[in-house]
Amino acid sequence: MKQYLELCQTILDKGIKKEDRTGTGTISYFGYQMRFDLNEGFPLLTTKRVHLKSIIHELLWFISGDTNIKYLVDHDVRIWNDWPYAKYKASKEYQNETIEEFAEKVKLDADFAIKWGELGPVYGKQWRNFNGVDQLEWLINEIKTNPTSRRLIISAWNPSEIGDMALPPCHCFMQFYVNENRLSCQLYQRSGDIFLGIPFNIASYALFTMMIAQVCGLELGTFVHTIGDAHIYLNHLEQINRQLKRTPRQLPTMKINPNVTSIYDFKFEDFTLEGYDPHKGIKGKVAV
Repeated sequence: MKQYLELCQTILDKGIKKEDRTGTGTISYFGYQMRFDLNEGFPLLTTKRVHLKSIIHELLWFISGDTNIKYLVDHDVRIWNDWPYAKYKASKEYQNETIEEFAEKVKLDADFAIKWGELGPVYGKQWRNFNGVDQLEWLINEIKTNPTSRRLIISAWNPSEIGDMALPPCHCFMQFYVNENRLSCQLYQRSGDIFLGIPFNIASYALFTMMIAQVCGLELGTFVHTIGDAHIYLNHLEQINRQLKRTPRQLPTMKINPNVTSIYDFKFEDFTLEGYDPHKGIKGKVAV
């Protein structure tokens, strides 16, 4: 995925040092766009191993409209644990549990999960119930019945509910486009953590586009990823530079169960990744 490495190099070469909400500090570049032809392979990073299981389960979680981490924790997906854990740590109920012990409580104690696993009206809520509108349902129907529309949009940015969210949407606006029976998607992401978040986001929205194309009877087009504040955290510089020394490998192929015809019927088992041969994984700490 040379597009990703070019993004990293651009930020290092042209970015500016910028303070941020987490206090970690970043090198930031404003306004960057990447394009991925989905017919050339599934855009999953090969310069480090990316945890596809987490990507698929998170996407299914979004589609279901769920906003509690219990589903994710039940499937050993930890990517959202930091935010509710931070809230729990600040409460009077905190008893020096580690984040792993916190996740185990969410998994085993339904009442604890309801109280402490909730993230507020984040992505799934907005996709499925934006002030009473099921945007995903509307989108699928509109693509099927009015594919030339310039209004094939889902927005996760809901100003009336931002204050109630554990984390305001980073990937917040998507537009779909049908041309010559091919479905393309452009994502606008207001804020992108280049090392940890962006590889997930590329794969997630590419897969989402593939799923929608299948249920709408369309071929694959292009995934366009536009990022506002594209930033590398200062504690991720070593990891980014290590990837820049690695040679990208051939993209894998994503196979989707062709018998699924509804966006709501997909299960984890319906996805098979073939030919994924990445370099070794690289760890990095999430900035909360």
